[in-house]
Amino acid sequence: MKSLILFFSIILTTQLTYAQEADTTAQPETFEYEWAGEQLTMQKYFIVFLKSGENRSQDQEKAMKLQQEHLTYLGDLYEKGIINLNGPSGGEGDIRGFSVYNVATIEQAREYAENDPMVRAGRLKVEVHPWWLAKGSGVK
Repeated sequence: MKSLILFFSIILTTQLTYAQEADTTAQPETFEYEWAGEQLTMQKYFIVFLKSGENRSQDQEKAMKLQQEHLTYLGDLYEKGIINLNGPSGGEGDIRGFSVYNVATIEQAREYAENDPMVRAGRLKVEVHPWWLAKGSGVK
């Protein structure tokens, strides 16, 4: 029995180590799809909704500083290819904006989104969902 437990422990440890190593080089999920006679590669992206947070009581000066840090942070992620598309919603509702993350996992998208200075300050909160889209498609 001890040998069996040891065997499964080694297998589990090996699998966890492999999974951790795989995460550092993981690529987004894709599949091939034919539509209107054209072969498309569908990719799983992650859409992050930026919603009003619980702490929106900052004074105007602090809010403007956070906004500048927020824009710089998102701009940097865009330049690195981590974000493909983002912008404000333009409304007064709960959803303040959104970003489309080009990463392999929902955990990566959430981690990047939660490191946004506005999210860290509590002014925004995030809601993350997988979103399939044809690679190379864009807004028309």
